Amino acid sequence: MIYAEQAEDMSMLYLIGCVLMGMRGECIMAEKSQHFCNHHGCNQLTKDRYCAVHMAEHEQTQRQYKAEHDKTRGTATERGYNSKWRKARITYLSHHPLCAECERQDKLTPADVVDHIIPHKGDSTLFWNTDNWQPLCKRHHDIKTAKEDGGWGNGI
Repeated sequence: MIYAEQAEDMSMLYLIGCVLMGMRGECIMAEKSQHFCNHHGCNQLTKDRYCAVHMAEHEQTQRQYKAEHDKTRGTATERGYNSKWRKARITYLSHHPLCAECERQDKLTPADVVDHIIPHKGDSTLFWNTDNWQPLCKRHHDIKTAKEDGGWGNGI
């Protein structure tokens, strides 16, 4: 069975749907429509979020933000994600193999991440409290983290 979270993009899902419906040859996918670039004041039409000029600027801004954020964040090991954690993570996921959020939505998706329900922020007791852990797929972990951190690249 193929799950939505495993498909690379919507075009893959569309093609899978066509095959499942037996429409192998006659299934034609619509081309992505154009819209204005998301950069304030730009009236360039694009199929992506930004036009080519502003996409480069956006990516540069994102790289700069990530570099600044990483300077203060510390390494994964410094934050407690060491070999002991990696072993505990594997054990936990072997006992809790499905994403908790997907299950709440009646979907079956393999969990990739052991999430701290309440962010531990360096508190080792909270870090190792298994009642504070939940299995999530990468997609749901990314969404949860973005909400907690103020959004992708938005800071707190």
